[in-house]
Formats: sequence, C-alpha cells, structure tokens
Amino acid sequence: MGGPHANTAAAPQSVSPEELYNVMCGAASQNPAQVQQSATRLKELLELFGAFDTLHEIAAQRTVPLQVRQQSIIQFKNTALGHWRARKLLSDEQRVRIRARSLTFLDEPDDIIAQCNAVIISKISRQDFPNNWPTLISHIMGVINTTMEARYTGAPTTSALPLRRSLEVLNAVLKEFSSIRMPTGIKTTGQLVEELRLVLQGHYSRIASSFPTTLNPSSLASTRIAEDLLLSHLLFKCLVKMAEWSWNRITHCNDYNNLERWIHELFQNSAMQLRALSELRINLVLAIGPAPPDPVAHRSLDIFTRHVRLFGKLFRRMQVLSPSRFVALPVCSDLVLYYWSKVVQATDSPPEYIADSQTAVFPVRFLVQAMVLFRDSLAQWAPVRKNGTESERVLSKEFVEDAVRLLVTRFIPLNPADLEEWMADPEEWVNTEEKDEEQWQYELRPCGERVLMTLANQYQQYVTPLLVTTFNQIVGQPTVDLSSIIQKEALYCAIGRCAHRLKDVIPFDQWLENTLVVEVRRLILTWLIGKWISNDCSPANNPKIWEVLLHLLSDRGPGSDAVVRFTAAVALRECVDSQSFNVDVFAPFLPLAVTELVRLTAEADTLESKRRVSRSLNTVIELAGAQHLSLNSGTTAGEDWLFKASLLETVTILIKAAKEQSGSLSALVVPLIRDSFSPAAQLHLDEDAFTLWQAALMNANTIEGANGSAGLVDLFPLCVELLAMKADLLGMVVGIVESYFILDASRVLQFNVVNLFQAFVEAINKAMSINIKQITTALAILFQIAPPSLWGEALHVSGLFAVIVKSLQDDKVSTVVLTEYIFVLARIAMADKYLFVQLVSATARSQNMQESSLYESILDQWYTRFDNMSEPRHRKLTAMGIANLVATGRPEVLDRLSTEICTIWLDVFSELKEAANNADAEGFDVPLILYWDRPFSSIHQESEGTPEHDRRRAIFDNDPVRTTQLTTFIAARIQEAEAVCGGGAAFQARYLEKADPLVLKQIYAELVRNRI
Repeated sequence: MGGPHANTAAAPQSVSPEELYNVMCGAASQNPAQVQQSATRLKELLELFGAFDTLHEIAAQRTVPLQVRQQSIIQFKNTALGHWRARKLLSDEQRVRIRARSLTFLDEPDDIIAQCNAVIISKISRQDFPNNWPTLISHIMGVINTTMEARYTGAPTTSALPLRRSLEVLNAVLKEFSSIRMPTGIKTTGQLVEELRLVLQGHYSRIASSFPTTLNPSSLASTRIAEDLLLSHLLFKCLVKMAEWSWNRITHCNDYNNLERWIHELFQNSAMQLRALSELRINLVLAIGPAPPDPVAHRSLDIFTRHVRLFGKLFRRMQVLSPSRFVALPVCSDLVLYYWSKVVQATDSPPEYIADSQTAVFPVRFLVQAMVLFRDSLAQWAPVRKNGTESERVLSKEFVEDAVRLLVTRFIPLNPADLEEWMADPEEWVNTEEKDEEQWQYELRPCGERVLMTLANQYQQYVTPLLVTTFNQIVGQPTVDLSSIIQKEALYCAIGRCAHRLKDVIPFDQWLENTLVVEVRRLILTWLIGKWISNDCSPANNPKIWEVLLHLLSDRGPGSDAVVRFTAAVALRECVDSQSFNVDVFAPFLPLAVTELVRLTAEADTLESKRRVSRSLNTVIELAGAQHLSLNSGTTAGEDWLFKASLLETVTILIKAAKEQSGSLSALVVPLIRDSFSPAAQLHLDEDAFTLWQAALMNANTIEGANGSAGLVDLFPLCVELLAMKADLLGMVVGIVESYFILDASRVLQFNVVNLFQAFVEAINKAMSINIKQITTALAILFQIAPPSLWGEALHVSGLFAVIVKSLQDDKVSTVVLTEYIFVLARIAMADKYLFVQLVSATARSQNMQESSLYESILDQWYTRFDNMSEPRHRKLTAMGIANLVATGRPEVLDRLSTEICTIWLDVFSELKEAANNADAEGFDVPLILYWDRPFSSIHQESEGTPEHDRRRAIFDNDPVRTTQLTTFIAARIQEAEAVCGGGAAFQARYLEKADPLVLKQIYAELVRNRI
C-alpha cells in the first residue's frame, strides 16, 4: 500500500535568500528588460515558503541599497498581508520575527519605507493584537512617552524621528481598529481609547500650548518648529480618530456612554483651540506673505494649515454623524458663527487673499469647511421649534440679509478662474458643473449656492423680499461690461436655486417674454429656465420656453457658446421631465429638438458630454412618446395627427443620425422602438421603427448598453417575438435578426435559443418563398459563424431541423425553397458533421421514421437540387457539405458515393478553377486564387459605408468555401471515411467496386493534379 513515508506530507520548497535578493536588485535596476525579467521571477519566488520573511529582512537591512529596500517592503506590503495566515508560506516563528522586526523601523529615515511599515503593522495588528502581539501598543507608547519626555524636558536636541514614526504607526493602527465592526474588535478599540486618550491629549497640549509664543514670522523657518507642528498634528490625528469612533458609538449604538463627558470636553477645548490657531495662522500669513521663500518656513505653514483644517474635519464628522447632537454641544453655536465670521472677513479682504492654496490667507478648503458647517447647522437652528416656541438660536434679519448679499455678490458669481476654465474646455466645465451633489462640498461657488438655499428655507421671510427687490432693481438694467454681466448671472443663479420659494412672487412668464428672450444667449438664463420649470415653479406649457431653449441649443452664430448649448441640452431634459410637461405644446418642437440634440452629440468631444446629451435626447423621445400614449384617448384627431407627424419626422432624423454616427445613438433608439411595438401603441410607425432599428444595428459596434443604459441587446427578445408574429413585415424582421447574428451571434444565442428557433418555425409556416430565402440566408450565416455548441441541441428541440428535412419530402414545396434548405443543411454539415448525424437520428425518432428513409429524402434533394444552383460558391458549398457527410461513414451516404456524390464533385471540379498562390508551398496555409467567385463589392450594397459592411466582408473572406481548396478537402474526407470503414481496401471493395472506372479515374486525376 506504499512505502514507509506514504502518509508524510512533503516539506514545502523554501526560497533561496540569495536568489531573492538578486531578483530584488534586478527589480530595482534602471534596466527595463531586467526589471521585467525580475518581476516574472519574483512572482514565482513569492509562492515559496519563507519568501515573505526574507523579503522583510532585506527591507530591514540598512546596508542594502535604498531602492532595493524600498522595492522589498513595497512587495511585502502588497503580497504578504493577504497571505499572513498561509502556513505554506509562513511559519509561526517567521511571523514572530516579522512582528518584532517591524518595530525596528521606528527610527527609519526613509519616508516610503516608514509609510509602508505603518500600513504593515496596522494590518497585522488587526489580526494579531492583542492575542498574538500583546506588547505592540505598550512598545509604541513606550517610545512615544520616552521621546516626549526627553524632547520637551531634559534634552531639547533629542531627535524627533522615533516620535514621529511611532505616532504615524499608532495613527495607522487606530485607523484600522476604528473600522472594525466585529464585537471583539469593537471591544479592543474601546480599550485602546480608554487607555490612550488622556495620555495623547496631554502630549498634544504640551506641544500645542507653546504655539502662541513660539510661532512667529521668523520662527517658521526653524526646523524645530516644523517638527513640533508635525508632531502636534500627528497627535491630534490620533485623538480625532478616537473621538470620531467614540462619538459614533455614543450616538448610533448607545454604548460607551462613559466617554461622552470626555467628548464634550474635547470638543469644547478643540473649539477654543481652533479659534486661537486660526487667528494665529491668519496673522502669520499676513505678516510673511502667501509664499514664504524659505523651504522650511513653507513646510511649516503647510503643516500648520493642514492642522487647522483637521479641527474642521473633526467637527464636520461629528455633525454628519448626529446633526442634532452636534448643535447641542457646548459652545457649538459660537464655533459655527466664528467659522462664518471668517467667511465674512475673507469677502471683505482683497480677492487675492482667497486661493486654493495652503499658504493663502484664506484657503478655499478652509472657507468651504466653514460654509458647510454653517449650512448644516442652520438646518438644526430652525427659527420655530415643533412645539411652536422660538429656537434659542435665531439669526437676526440683518444677519440673514448680510449673509445673502455676501453670497450673491462674492461667492456665487463666476470668478476669473471659472471663466478661464470655461474658455479653455467648455465641455469639461459643463461636466464639472453638473456634478452638483459632489462639488458643493469642495468648491466655494456651489457651496455658497447651498448655503443660500438653506437660508431661503429657514428664513424665507427675510430672503424672499431681498431677492425680489434686488431682482427688480437689476433685471431691466443693461449689462455694459463683464462685471455687470457676472453680477446679473449671480442673481439669476440665486433665483434658480431658490425657485420654489420665489415662484409666487416673480412673474416668470412675463419675464420670459420681455427679458429672457432679449438675453437669450446667457448661460445662467439657460440653466435658470431648466431649474424653474423642473421645480414646477411655472408650467411647461408655454411655447416660448421651447422656442428659447431650442434657439440656445441651435445657435452657432457670433457670440454663441458651446457651454450654453450643452447647458441648454440639460435644461431641455429638465423641462421635459417636469410634472407640468405638456406633449401637445411640445409636439411641433420635437423634430428640431431631436435634430439639435443629435447634432450636439456628434460635436461633443468627451464621452461624458456625449452621455449627458444622449440622456437628454433619450428623455425627450421617451417621455414625449409615453405621455402621448397615456393621453391619446383624450386628444382630437388633429392633435393626434400632429404628434404622429412630429414623431415620424423624429424617427427619420434618428435613422439619418444612426447611419452617420457609427452607432453612438444605439441606446437612444431603444425606448422609441420598444414603445412603437407596445400593445398600447397607436403610432403606426412599424416600418420606420424597423428602419431605425436596422440602421442602429448596422452602425453599432456592440449590442451591449454602456454603464447600465439600454442597449440593442435589450431589444432582441422583442425581435424574436416579432419574428413569430409579423407576417406582413417578415422581411424587415429577418433582416434585423441577421444583423444581430452578424454583430454578436454568440451573445444573442445566450438568450433562449429554443424560442428563437421556434420563432423561425412560426415564420417559415407563414412565409412566402422570398422570405424563406431571407430566413435560410440568416440561418446559414449563423451556422457559419457561431459555435455549434450554442445552437445544435436547440435546432432539434425547437423542431426547426425537423421542419427543414420534412419539407424535403413535400412535393408542394417550391424548387427555390428546397434549394435554400440544402444550403442550410450543407452549412450544418460543414460546422459539425457528427452533429448532423445526431440531428437526423433524433428527428427520425421524434417523427417515428426510419433513419434510412430520412437520409433518402435528404440525399435525393441534395443531388436533385444541385442542378438548380447557379452560383459556383453554392455548388462548392454543397460539394463540401456532402464530403463531410461521406467522412461520417454513414452507409446511406456512402452507398451513393460512386454515383451521385462523385458526379457532384466532378461537376464542381470541371467548372471551378482554384490554385494556390504558391504551388511549391505544399503543407502550408496559402491563399487561393479563385477564378469563379463574385467580388464582395457586388453584394451587400445596402450596408455599404457602415460597420456592418466590414463585418460582412470578414464573414465573406473567412468562409471555408472561399479559403479551402476543394480537392484538398475532399481527399481528407475520403481518408476519414476509409478509416471509419476499416481501411482503404475495405472501403474500395464495399463502396467503389461498382463505380464507373472512368469516373473514379477522373476523380483521382483531379486529386493528383492538385498534389493531394
């Protein structure tokens, strides 16, 4: 039963440390070929036992070249952490060594190695602390406490590096544990918070308390100050992570309530610290200027700015986790109003004081942070409580009005940077503007808009009169310069954002007639129309709305702008998608809307812009059609005719666009086509919808939809349904089916292929001869290009094969149809000859017939219809198909070999002339010279100029009938038949003995002539 070691597992192959080191040296070299070779070998070595331990050891040896160390620890981080528990790669002893070794990096001078080590320790600690690594935190805190004491008490010259690295590691560990959701991990994190919070808070206070006296314009260039700023920042990052975790547990999980008092004290202290540090920073920047020339001073200011913003991140996170609890925290109101005071101070300062820079007097990110905190606190400072009493925190009328003026005059207007981006890349500008739900948390202008909206919601009694008064003052005044244009745009933007609050006090229709038409090229007016209508502030039943938007969409004259056109496309979608949309009013504008949206889609350079305009086009078509169908019973005959005429013109436009834009509109036609064939459809657009469908398929490069949008693939089930029922338009349906086959046969066969073939059966039963020719052509293409495994079984289960072969026995079936069926059978035989045999056998059983009887009808028609085949290519196909049946060794076939089959072959030999381009290239695949085939340019002219034409050419060029020499093919099939029948002698004696010697001589002469 085996040797003495049969049950002993083989020891894993261990890595060679020397080889691994050499590979890492190669991976760190500057030679691309060596790097590639090393990467390949490294992948193999990392699957060997001990590789991770060796890799980590290489990274820890400081005598090794830095690039090799960096590569080693990066590879360890990327690969080892995911296999930390794999026994075939690491032993327990190696894990112990790696854990201990990772703590030797706490004085690592290289930032890349140190950062990787922090990640490594944090990921390992998540699995091993505290059970397998109980000393981790005590070791790290020991370094922190010792170096803090030495640096800030007895030895001021103590290196900050071990303290910095230890804090970086601790911060990474706390980040890792704060994300754990399992009970044991939560318990461990709670213990860490209890153990560390006061110690770290004390260390932070020790460093930061000196800043008011140590930070000044000259000291910023001190290395010591830069280090102190960084250390305090790292300490506070650790505190922030513990505070956020504790606040989340208290507010959402109702546990660790013992930490609530600490959270309140930390928040109160942080609010006071934020004010002190913020004022100190502003004064420093004003004193030294926004760009300190000294690199150390520049770094100090950068760290200081990030540290001030870290307070805001803590406050914002606490606000998001529990807005109501946040505003109830001690001194929260004062904190929020302090932040707003900095916004006011910034707007009262020179414009250059505000910049997206760490060294600006008022960095944009700080101001956005301030505005977001203010905005979301406003929502909790509702002027009236639910019980009807007034809130403790109510803003005065003067405060609100000043805030609105500040927003409209300073933050909402476009600034020079906006205008530069607009001119440089209009599409990208619009794409960025449309990311509404994202941008407001990062940029001043969209953030200012959101603050205004919140003020309008909470203090409508103050905001509405102010905006209306300002509107009346400015709306009729001419805009003579850029400044006045920008200011009016800002007011219009404010009105659009507060539309639902202003709809009863601003006469939109009058404004539209008298003002908007005059200022029709204005960007914000375009946007404003969309916002006003989509918020149902005015019904979308005014023809002037569509006139204005379509003018904006189509205008390309002097002074026109791409941004306005793209914005108009979005506004058009918003208006159509509004509750008050009236299709009868819109119907006359539908064709022009579709035309211009199609045109804009073609002009768009970026995929995102194309998708945005396509979405508008899709909405216009889908909602216009849907509303017409729902309202159809209540419309007059004239109105109904008008809409149908508009929709018909739209279809014509889309057909033209689909032909011109290489399938980029495929997804847009899907809803219209589906609606055209819905049971409720009364549009009489069958032929036009088919034409549109066909054009989309011919010009598409895929049937799949992009990014979840509708694709042509979604219409294929409808295509199958129509194939079974649309007798009057069967030719168009089959043409579409064929285009699907040509575009992606394998994909469409993944649907219910049995249903597809059953639909073909239904179609055959009701088709005329010309339609059956189309059906057989489509099937022949399918059987040529799709794997038989996808359609073979379904061909029998659906009954399609039975319908074809039984038709061969029907005297009433026309010669044309019978001939077409032979072409289909030949393609099946060419695809898989043994599948053909199985199909005949299965059909005979299902029809209670003898196989020999079925073969007789098939072979009779195969020979008889041969004389009806006029195209040499079809005659060669038939000859090759019967040759494949010969190769199966079926006696019913071989019995006809010496007579009918040889006759077919001889006829084809005599009329076809084929030669290899290189007669001496025996044994190699060489192209044939065909002296008989029609050129591809003479067929399929209806698809010329489309991607489908290229696909058809590929099918034509790769057809075995054109690429295979017939004599070679037949000789090979004869050899297969001889093997099946027990050898050449037996084959000759049984099937060729009665053959006409002259016929056989001629056959073999042809084979020999072609060197077979």
